[in-house]
Formats: sequence, structure tokens, C-alpha cells
Amino acid sequence: MANLDLDNPFLEALGATLTAWRDGYAEFTMPIHAGHLNRQRILQGGAIATLLDAACGYTGLFTTEAMPIHGFTLSLTVNYLDRGIGDKVVAKGFLERKGRSVYFARGEAWVDDRVMIASAQGTFKYAR
Repeated sequence: MANLDLDNPFLEALGATLTAWRDGYAEFTMPIHAGHLNRQRILQGGAIATLLDAACGYTGLFTTEAMPIHGFTLSLTVNYLDRGIGDKVVAKGFLERKGRSVYFARGEAWVDDRVMIASAQGTFKYAR
């Protein structure tokens, strides 16, 4: 998949790329390297939460218009399911419901396209 224009300095600093984005869906991919690991030498939970937050948040922001849509997180719940050991992590976000000012999304984080290591649910608000 092609990398899409991200324009997000924090995610770019992590090495995350926006690899898929369409109405109701967003996907971020990040190679796992030593700087992403915790003391146990597995993917740090904060890195996973960040990717899930981005994937879920971007699901409600897709537009074909020239002016981008922005939003922010009101709440995010992450459930860690397995250890993050591998070469890359992919966070997938799915839009569940969209209102005029708030939207809801869920997400999944996968290592090497074989092990789901975390799931998430979030509430997001459009920035006006």
C-alpha cells in the first residue's frame, strides 16, 4: 500500500505511516524497532495506544474536499490482548457511528498481520 500524506509530526516521529484511508476506515503501519520497546523488550503499550487512537480518530475525518477535517479524542479505551513481538504493527480503525459533532470508532492492532495484540473503542469530537 502507498503511504498517504500524514502531516502529523508526532506520528511521523514514531515512524508511523498512514497506509489506508477511506470513508469509515483508517490504517496506520509502524515498523517495530528498539526505540518502541519496553523493559521486557516488547512493544510499549503507549505506542500501541497512540496508533489505535490515530486509526480510530482518522476514521471520521476522511474527506475528498480541499479543506481537511480535524477532530480530537474525548475518550479511548484500550484492551491489551497479546505481546507485541514482531517486525511491524498495523492499527486498523473502523467508524461505528457518526453524528454532527461526535463520532464513535473501534480499532484493532495487529503484529505482522497474524496476532491481534490490542483492541480499542473511542469517542471523538469534530474540531470546528
